[in-house]
Amino acid sequence: MVFEELKEDLMEAEADMRSYIKHSDEYLRLKIFKVIMLHVTGLSKFVLIGASFTFALLFLSLAACLALSEALNNYFIGFIIVGLFYILIGTLLYAFREKLNAPILKKSSKYYFE
Repeated sequence: MVFEELKEDLMEAEADMRSYIKHSDEYLRLKIFKVIMLHVTGLSKFVLIGASFTFALLFLSLAACLALSEALNNYFIGFIIVGLFYILIGTLLYAFREKLNAPILKKSSKYYFE
């Protein structure tokens, strides 16, 4: 009789364990899917917004080049000034690249460890 009860308890424990493993697996898959989709949608938004800003920046740069060229009466100098401005920005971004990593890591870890 004691062995029968022990056997039933062990069978129930095994069933509970299998159920727990199954549900843990499903939860983990959903969590991974959520994290991947957050990154995919974030990347998609970044690409679309980035492309829009790139085109806007291109046209604004051309307008600035032409305005400077008209003001200085030399097309070459206007384009050189705008080009040097972008080189300065690129150099500053390169110099502070390590400080740019922290906000990106914080945002990514917020989604992953949520």
